[in-house]
Amino acid sequence: MRSLFLLQHAALLFAADAPAEPPPPPWLPLAASGLVGLGLACIAYWVVVALQTDDLHQGDEWRYDVSRINELRRVDVFYRFFQPVIRWLTPLNRRAFAESLPEIQREIQASGMPRFWLAEEYLARIELLVLLVAPGTFYLGFQLLAWPGVVVAMGMLGLAGWLLRRLLTRKANRRLQAIKRRLPFLLDMLTLLMEAGSNFLRALDQSILEFSGHPIGVEFGRVQADMRMGKSRTEAFESMERRLGDDEITSIIGSIIQGENLGTPLANVFRTQADVLRIKRTQRAETIAGEAGVNMLLPGVLVMASTVLIIIGPFALNYIYSGLNL
Repeated sequence: MRSLFLLQHAALLFAADAPAEPPPPPWLPLAASGLVGLGLACIAYWVVVALQTDDLHQGDEWRYDVSRINELRRVDVFYRFFQPVIRWLTPLNRRAFAESLPEIQREIQASGMPRFWLAEEYLARIELLVLLVAPGTFYLGFQLLAWPGVVVAMGMLGLAGWLLRRLLTRKANRRLQAIKRRLPFLLDMLTLLMEAGSNFLRALDQSILEFSGHPIGVEFGRVQADMRMGKSRTEAFESMERRLGDDEITSIIGSIIQGENLGTPLANVFRTQADVLRIKRTQRAETIAGEAGVNMLLPGVLVMASTVLIIIGPFALNYIYSGLNL
């Protein structure tokens, strides 16, 4: 106890003899408070400006581009909030991903996203989402694995960007599948209405009303809107063909356009194409059913192997342990 008391007394004497740290200058807390207040003011100003729905004024850009940006600001809050950063990244993406932009633009149209998005702007949106989660990812990686965790974090961010890009492709493919499933029924309705005495526009109106809310109704609604804006039937269907970019739908629309140019009654063309779609759907189902056996081969082998291990495992372990005891 006496030695412990002496150690404590020596520590107190050492602490008393040590030079005291100088107090911080009086202006330092004020400067720190001012910087924090300035940062909060900038964030508040950015939020207020970003959430404004006022249209942009006409400047050096084309009028169509300004109208497109204004519509995109109305329908997408993320674009409205980060518009300066997205517009800064857009020229870089236009040069870096020039070969991929047409395919991305087609997928944007086919996925049902607002048609005001450009491919380079959508890539900037993906890059910005990755950058927003980058600080937290690098911090977690460094805390868990030190410097190797930084490399792992970079790989995770690259994987996140690739998954966001693949998500657009998957969304476009799912929407195209939904359109192809309902297209025969819409063509049948057009056929019945036109054979009952209705003209094409009136039959199209009724069909769109029947399939309202479904992607097939949305796409044919855009065909109807194009025709009301002055396009011919051929031009309206060609626009739909370019938007979707699917081989099966392209062949159907090509047959409709060919029948229109040759003067074939559209009711006959629609009936024929509906039958063709049903045949292709049956063939696709047969192909998937034929591939099911091959796809189930590996899971079946794994299930059989696990069953054999469960049955034979206890006997094998008993034999091994009994041999060791001997």
